[in-house]
Formats: sequence, C-alpha cells, structure tokens
Amino acid sequence: MSGAEGGFRPFPGAMHPRQLPRVKPGRVVGIGAICDLATPLVADARSQSFSVSEFVTLEDGRRVILHEDRGFTIGLGSSRERYEDLRASETRDSITRNVLNVVLPDDDESAAAEDHPWSWLAELARARGLNVTAEDLRGLGYEVILTDKVTRWLAPA
Repeated sequence: MSGAEGGFRPFPGAMHPRQLPRVKPGRVVGIGAICDLATPLVADARSQSFSVSEFVTLEDGRRVILHEDRGFTIGLGSSRERYEDLRASETRDSITRNVLNVVLPDDDESAAAEDHPWSWLAELARARGLNVTAEDLRGLGYEVILTDKVTRWLAPA
C-alpha cells in the first residue's frame, strides 16, 4: 500500500527497527507488547495517544525491543464531552484490545499468510543478535504490558 492509500505509518517519534542495536545473545522465552502513553504532538484535550512496541523476553529476564513504531489514538466524539469522559469509557481490556489490533499485519495479504507477523518479528530479533525463528515465536504466550503511566491514566481521578 502506498501512503496515499492508507495502511501502516510509523508512530510519530518512533525509532526504525533497523536502528536498534544488537544485544548480548540469549534464549527467547516470551514475546509481547508494551503500551505507554505517547507524548502528544499537539496539546489536545480531546484525545489520548498511546505508543506500542513489541519485545521478546530472554531467559535471563531481559526484554529486548523488536520495534517501537506502532501506536493508536482514542478521542472524544462530541464537543459536549470532556477529557474525563474519554478515560471513563476505557478499561485495561479495551486498551489491551487496541494494542493487539495495532500489532496485527497491516494488509489483507499478510493477514492471510499469518495471524501475527511472526516471520517479521523473528527477522527483527535476528537483526538484534538473537537466534529465533517464526515457529519459535508462534509457540510462545503473547503478553500485553500496560505501563504504570497507562495504569494511572486509567484510574479514576
């Protein structure tokens, strides 16, 4: 897809996966995504943006970021709604569903081949110096982590 047609665009301020440095090797034992509050580009009290990165967990407990170029924004629909209303309709489960949606393949062609971009993630892990295959990743449980900032944002004021 071209940018004019829609599709994937890196989240503003994200680092391209190929720019991430190699890490000390280790055995991959987990995979998941981290969701954090994104720094707004413009102060907008009518929306909240979130950044999403995917990682693998190594046997020694290290989390190695594979990419940090995804994200999503939620916003208010009515001019009568307030920022507090935005937070009131969101839960840990709704944010988790949004995270899982943004890490899925971007186009229908990829979606038909894999239910998750396992091959791409394995390629990113190998670029970071880890020896792992798409099949290895597919067999691991997928974890979604909401940062403390997201958890505090969700808490009632």
